Amino acid sequence: MNLKKIPPALQIFASFIVIILIGFLLFLLPISTKTGVRMKAIDALFASFSAVCVTGMTTFPNIGAALSIFGKIVLAFLIQIGGLGFITVAVFIMIFLGMKIGVVDRFLIKEALNQKSSKGVLRLIKSIIFTSLIIEGIGAIGYFIFFIRDFSFWEALGMSIFHAISAFNNSGIDLLGSNSFILYKDNILLNLTTAILIILGGIGFIVIQDVITNRRWSKLSIHSRIVLPLTGILLVTGTVLLKASEGLTNEDFTWLQAFFQSVVARTAGFATVSFESLNIVSLLIIAALMFIGAAPSSTGGGIKITTFYTMFKSILSFSRGKKTITYDRWISEDTKLRAFTLTTLSITTIFIATLLLLAIEMNNPLYEVTLHKILFEATSAFSTAGLTLGITPYLYTGSKMVLCFLMLFGRLGPLTMISLWNRNWNKNEVSNVRYVEEKIILG
Repeated sequence: MNLKKIPPALQIFASFIVIILIGFLLFLLPISTKTGVRMKAIDALFASFSAVCVTGMTTFPNIGAALSIFGKIVLAFLIQIGGLGFITVAVFIMIFLGMKIGVVDRFLIKEALNQKSSKGVLRLIKSIIFTSLIIEGIGAIGYFIFFIRDFSFWEALGMSIFHAISAFNNSGIDLLGSNSFILYKDNILLNLTTAILIILGGIGFIVIQDVITNRRWSKLSIHSRIVLPLTGILLVTGTVLLKASEGLTNEDFTWLQAFFQSVVARTAGFATVSFESLNIVSLLIIAALMFIGAAPSSTGGGIKITTFYTMFKSILSFSRGKKTITYDRWISEDTKLRAFTLTTLSITTIFIATLLLLAIEMNNPLYEVTLHKILFEATSAFSTAGLTLGITPYLYTGSKMVLCFLMLFGRLGPLTMISLWNRNWNKNEVSNVRYVEEKIILG
């Protein structure tokens, strides 16, 4: 098979499937679970999907208690590879071994990293790997200072490394049991360490590299100048809205909890509060934050904050009868079309998945099936947030497969998924036919 003829989107998709299947087979091994515990095939597949797609959903209420040390190492590696991307890891290994990276390979890297050009992608690969390891290392130190109080040295070290990887890659899988971080809801060190790692992973490698290289605001790229303030606005808005919402019914809901939930809603599924206890307004706020998600070329999911920004600016400009301008630059019609297309596909996907889940689960006797629970679960899977209202372990096999598809769809992105079979990816559309423009009545 000539890989040069295979669309980059299909190659990226295939790489994720291969890693998921490898993880699935490893989880089925007796060595991956503790004595007396055995994963069902669907649970092993779901865990692999969740880890590689950095979602954080699990069908085990306490996956930390189910997995052996080997299983936890496998889980951490899957999260790391899923967050960075298999293409990124594979190319870095090729560079390390001194292997030649061809033009087609560079084009594939460009697509995988969502770059405008293949120029400088190898330097970006190296930067991504080293930056990730440094940030995760610093985060592990922060966790270790906390975990050493409650665990032995080696247990604390393992817990620290795992949670640093999980937090930075916006996975949200923890080894603390079904309560997640609820028992540590008032611990500032644990909350801030986790929040900072999630935020850094969520703003994306390009922004981190841009800030490190240029440092001054005026020298930052337009992309960074959109991502950074909008990230702050969403975090502050989410915090205030959650505090206001829960403050009406729950006096024990603190500002720290509101801030942490606002952060994790950006596609990392840790929790310092039981989501089943939150009111419907708070759940809607969190669902909206999950849907928007993180930044492009990050470890997070969602439609991405730049997509949200582009649509907002487009609607605002249209209402004023002006062109869409940001930082003295005109946002192209193609960019706006991609933003609205991506969002429409995302909403459609979540809607269809919700219908399927409701159809499958309507007679499930293990929990109360409601629209808001199913919709929240579908949105969480698509956005790779991994937040749940506690129903994941009780879902039927068909529903778990739907969520697996949603996780993969959300991780790769709707535009990547619909271009899997694009055979004209390397060709410019040329046609001698000219069509008369027609204006369709809208609204």
